Amino acid sequence: VQLVESGGGLVQSGDSLRLSCEASGRTLDDGAVGWFRQSPGKEREEIACITMNTGSTYYAGSVKGRFTMSRNNAKDTVHLQMNNLKPEDTAVYYCAADTTPQCSLGMPYWAEGTLVTVSA
Repeated sequence: VQLVESGGGLVQSGDSLRLSCEASGRTLDDGAVGWFRQSPGKEREEIACITMNTGSTYYAGSVKGRFTMSRNNAKDTVHLQMNNLKPEDTAVYYCAADTTPQCSLGMPYWAEGTLVTVSA
């Protein structure tokens, strides 16, 4: 599975941004896609996950209510809509995928990462 991200950039506090992750090479119909982020000096953390067959989602407390994941199974694409961004959301964001319906840092397929910078 190959994953390609798009949508990172520089925004101001309170702005919105949408990240996309497109998969190719193998269907993810029964799998899961997760979003992770890593800030300088911090460990990589899982912030959101979606199971591709049911659309069930999980959000970390730090982003719940501000970030929303959605999927387009026909295109094996997921999106992460990020609203009300804060400076502490500044990080490199990664999408990752598995052909089983669960997210973790051990997911086998990872995109290269895209930088999101939120200025105060």
